[in-house]
Amino acid sequence: MPAIVLVGAQWGDEGKGKATDLLGSRIDAVVKFNGGNNAGHTIVIGTEKYALHLLPSGILTPGVTPIIGNGVVIDLGVLFGEIDALEQRGVDTSKLVVSANAHVITSYNRTLDNVTERFLGKHKIGTTGRGIGPTYADKMSRIGIRVQDLFDESVLRAKVAGALNTKNQLLVKLYNRKAFDVDAVVAELQAYAERLRPMVTDTSLLLEQMLQGGANVVLEAGQATLLDVDFGTYPFVTSSNATAGGACTGSGIPPTRISRVIAVAKAYTTRVGEGPFPTELLDDKGDALRLAGAEFGTTTGRPRRCGWFDAPIARYATRINGVTDFVITKLDVLTGMDEVPVCVAYDVDGVRHDEVPMTQAEFARAVPIYETFPGWTEDISGARTLDDLPANARDYVLALEQMINAPLSAIGVGPGRDAVIAVRALLD
Repeated sequence: MPAIVLVGAQWGDEGKGKATDLLGSRIDAVVKFNGGNNAGHTIVIGTEKYALHLLPSGILTPGVTPIIGNGVVIDLGVLFGEIDALEQRGVDTSKLVVSANAHVITSYNRTLDNVTERFLGKHKIGTTGRGIGPTYADKMSRIGIRVQDLFDESVLRAKVAGALNTKNQLLVKLYNRKAFDVDAVVAELQAYAERLRPMVTDTSLLLEQMLQGGANVVLEAGQATLLDVDFGTYPFVTSSNATAGGACTGSGIPPTRISRVIAVAKAYTTRVGEGPFPTELLDDKGDALRLAGAEFGTTTGRPRRCGWFDAPIARYATRINGVTDFVITKLDVLTGMDEVPVCVAYDVDGVRHDEVPMTQAEFARAVPIYETFPGWTEDISGARTLDDLPANARDYVLALEQMINAPLSAIGVGPGRDAVIAVRALLD
């Protein structure tokens, strides 16, 4: 039975949680395979709105096993705070499973994240300050703390002491900050150990057993393609692989298990933080998109930068991820626009580029070449088929489908769970 990868096709915040929700009761498990609490999914069910950060969006679907994979970095305080908040609202979180190999965000990594950004000044990356990058750096430097380490105090103490040997030098001598105490860090982490223990397992083995038994598994990316540490707008990226390739390494599922790759894109484009953004609107139209789309970060509350749809980056996402299906969200936000431009190519120093330029320097200088489509004023929130859309809205999405080199499977026409047009089955 299949494993389905779900990724963002832009710079994040595309509505991946809604796409997961569309798969509904036919999903048996949802795996978060990368990132940490530096991103979020907002899901609307009836009149209830849920903002998820560390937890896979499948936790809101009864019967689904939500899994935090080995590729995730976990702030345990945030994890249990999120669990408690959901349980207070009547959501059952008892099926949550956490990989023993996932890495833990420590207090010293949160501090390092913040002081490093301040130290960079105008050259800052625009991180959320949650300690994500420093934790992934520790993982690659082989001085990280894994979930399994919390259950052996001697191992945990040795690892924390080893990491602080160098980190305290940085904090005190370079950043003029107070050193961290080994005992205090160990005690802080071990305070979570007993509550965490029943959730922890070998998730790679669990997933293999589920797939062997005929389960449908969704591998859900945090962030998005243009934030991938290898294929994004480096260095203004996240610290993990948010593309389909990262789904395998972040979950322990082999590539041969993956049958489908679903990419999610907004009907326009947004990003948070620093970095190039060719179609960004720095005018009242950008403000209008931000307000109509409620474009403020789920995790940080920061206003998102807004711009028109960028077809070259969508094609790039199709190529990098091997996309089989696209879900377009927030088409309703464009309602009321007199016209809707789409970036179809770039002008870089007088040369047309139909694809994303090879170098980041070229991409930073890219000027969008637009094709303009007529807008629409009709309320589309009740549309449930393509024929329900006004002609201009239908022509717009069908034009996008041609530009992105992958078929559309669904179109979001409102924030609600049922505000969607199903064009093609997401799960055969």
